[in-house]
This record gives sequence, C-alpha cells and structure tokens, in this order.
Amino acid sequence: MKKIAIIGRPNVGKSSLFNRLVKKRDAITSDIAGTTRDVKRRTAIIINKEAQLLDTGGLDKGCELFDKIKEMSLKAAYKADIILFMVDGKSLPEDEDKKLFYELQSMGKEIALVVNKIDNDKMKDRLWDYYEFGTDAIFGISVSHNRNTVELLEWIAAKIPDEYIIKEDEESIEDEDQEEEISDEEFFSNDTRNEEEEDDGYFYSDVEEVEDDSIFGQNDRIKEFDENDVNHIKIAIIGRTNVGKSSLLNALLGEERSVVSSVAGTTIDPIDETIEYKNKQLTFVDTAGLRRRGKILGIEKYALMRTTEMLENSNMALVVLDASQPFLDLDEKIAGLVDSNRLACIIVLNKWDISKRDEHDKIILEVRDRFKFLAYAPIITLSALSHQRVDKLHDMILEINENYSQRITTSQLNEVIEKALRRHTLPSMHGQVIRIYYATQYETRPPKIAIVMNNPKGLHFTYRRYLTNKLREAFNFTGSPVLFKAKKRGVK
Repeated sequence: MKKIAIIGRPNVGKSSLFNRLVKKRDAITSDIAGTTRDVKRRTAIIINKEAQLLDTGGLDKGCELFDKIKEMSLKAAYKADIILFMVDGKSLPEDEDKKLFYELQSMGKEIALVVNKIDNDKMKDRLWDYYEFGTDAIFGISVSHNRNTVELLEWIAAKIPDEYIIKEDEESIEDEDQEEEISDEEFFSNDTRNEEEEDDGYFYSDVEEVEDDSIFGQNDRIKEFDENDVNHIKIAIIGRTNVGKSSLLNALLGEERSVVSSVAGTTIDPIDETIEYKNKQLTFVDTAGLRRRGKILGIEKYALMRTTEMLENSNMALVVLDASQPFLDLDEKIAGLVDSNRLACIIVLNKWDISKRDEHDKIILEVRDRFKFLAYAPIITLSALSHQRVDKLHDMILEINENYSQRITTSQLNEVIEKALRRHTLPSMHGQVIRIYYATQYETRPPKIAIVMNNPKGLHFTYRRYLTNKLREAFNFTGSPVLFKAKKRGVK
C-alpha cells in the first residue's frame, strides 16, 4: 500500500486534513503548537483508491521534545511515497520551508505543495507568493471550510497505482461532529469497584451452550464465538506521565515508533501499532500519561477521552509503574480503570535497572498491598530503555490471552462448585435455604459465569470471592478477572 505523509510546520492544518481524508475525527486538533507528536497511521480512501495516510508532528526547532518530533516526522517523510507539504497561506513563505521542500523533492518523491487556510476567493492572490517554490503541483485549499479539495484528491489518486482501486462509490468528505470533553472527575469516576457491587456488565459473546436459555435477559443473549477475536489481542499501555510507556511501546515493536522525551505528557494522541507474533495479532496502544485532578489542561482533556475509548476497546492492559520512584495514589486510580473495564492485566515494573533491586521482595509486596483489586495480575520487572526482559512480555501476553479467552465446560465448572459447596455451604438468608442449581460459562474475554440459584440475592460477595478462589485453584485464570452473575431459574 502506498504511503502518503502530511508534512509541515506546526499549526498549518496537518491533523485537520488527516481527519478529512480518513473521514472521521481521529487525530486531536488544536491551536496549540505541538499537539501532534507521534506519527499516526490510518488507511484512507482517496477517490476510489486505498492508501496509508501518515499524520506527522510539526517541524519546529526548540527544546528536546520538538527536536525529536521533527526527527520522527522526517523519517516518516523519507519512507513515504507521496508527500503533502503543507504551509499556512495566511503567512509569507519561509526559507526553511523552501529548503526542506527542495530536499524532499530531490529524493524523487511525488510531492505537492498544499497551501492551507485559503478561506475565500480574495485570499487566492496569496498563492502567487508560493509559486517561487518552483512546482506545478500547488493547491490552495481551506481544510476548515472544505474548499477546493477535489483537485488535490484527484492529484493524489492519480499518483496511486490502479491496483489499489477498491469497489466503493466515491464519498464526499464531511465534517464530523465535535467530540465532547470529559472532566477528570468523570474519567476517574469508576477507579475502583466496591466488592459488594454486583456485576453490571453487558454480555457480548457466547462460549458455550447453556441448559436453560430462559435465565438470560435481553442484554445477555448468546452470540457465536469468534475465533478471530482470540487471535487479535488489543493491549492498552497505561500509566501516569513519565513512567516509560512510549519507551515500552518502542521496545515491544523493536523500532522507534513513539516519541520519547523527558518532558512530562509527551504522548497526547494515543498511538496504535500492530505486529504479528506466533500467529497472533498484537495491537499495542500507547496512551497519554494521566495526571492528578486539577492538573489536566487544554488538549489533555481530549487525550483522556481517547484513553477512555482505547480502554473500552481493549482486551488487556499493561499497567506501567516506575519502580525507581515511590508509588502514588494516582497509580492506584489508573490501575482501577483496568478493573472497571474488566480487562486482562499485567503489572509492569519499569526502570528496574535504576531501581533498588536489592529491595525486590519489598517492592513486590508493596505492589500487592496497594493493588489488591489486581491480585490476579502477574508482575514483570523490566527496563524498556535497555530492553531488559522485554522479550518475555510477548509470551506472557499470549499466555494471559489464553486464560482470558478460555472456555470451561459446564461439567467441569459444576464439579468445582459442588466441591466448594460441600466444604462450605451457603449461609441461609432470613431463614431461607439458599441453593445453587448449577453454573455455566456464557462469555469469554473476560470469563463470565452464570450461577443459577433459587435466590440470587443470597450469593453474598464473600461467598462469591470464595468461589472465585476455588475456580482459580482449579483453572489457570492468571492475569484474567473472573466475573459471576447470579441468576434465578426461568427469570429473564
């Protein structure tokens, strides 16, 4: 597939054009320079041809962060087949822009000069200033007003070979609705679940036929088990700022995919990348670092919303902690998001190479004490920067995915439940004897088990925890939550 890179200085409209071409509000846009930092990749349909579109960070000089953004952007440009070099039509041509344009042009790239912000007919005269770049492929457009983009699209489509034609009708590019901001209070509203809370999740996929389908309500309907889902693992990398999430993503991919900087909050827009490992697709998502309440400003609110979306669409989370620093309450709140989204989980103690390794047992005990609600999650110590033990993480992800996706037969489940009941009977409730008729697993990812009984309210959270422990003793649920749903026979 041909690659199209959108290159230019900050605030010229690169991400806005990217969103128009992919036909959805994907990249975060704002008036703040440096909003886009990593290279975002998406498949786009240009007229009737498929291509990979690259949104890059602004080319600017300054601090360490902007230098790295520029380096990553130029790497994307050099690897691209087609370059859309964007400039701000409201300002005069920059010598630095000309120099870079000529450099990319000399490499034999298909390159167009896109002069953005030509918002009305009166501003067309500004285009004459840009003809000194010496190219005929010059397009004056307005992304925000969707003006004069057709000619640019036709030029791009002509540069893409016919082998990439897809059988779809040409679609007009329309504005997407603005996304709503969410507050940090809303984001952390479900940071940790009370143990006495009932499982309130909806049920998405079936794993096994149940004996009495009438126990399931409208939202609990059984669906076909999709083997492809198990072979595609979506993994969110989460943690507070500067714990090494981007470094971990780069180490897992084996290439510099995400900008790494000592500047807190380097990653704004979540970056996803898919690799194939042992016949499985692993999609890693580097999410924005999360801050304490009251310190979330401007575009970071959009980043929080994107992180929420990523968690909702993920199967697994890597909770990254900085082993060289004391753990914070914020770490617990972030880890609580894994619990509230019912994700498989691995706790990653990063920066182990500079931590107090002689206090290994003490650090592990502290993690277990602070993150009791993630008691099922295994812990791995590593260094993303030096790649120490990162290679073990790939296999651990596959193993936990198997646990998260496993299906236990009804006979096996009931054998464990029966033994548990013989050892400790269910306490009565208001004089009523509480009976469990049978149990059956009705969903995977995470495993969800229906307990069919005469009075669902009689399944106290302490007994549910007891049953969970017995199931964990009998089956390998390492890294995976196990959820129960108490149901009354014959009630929808």
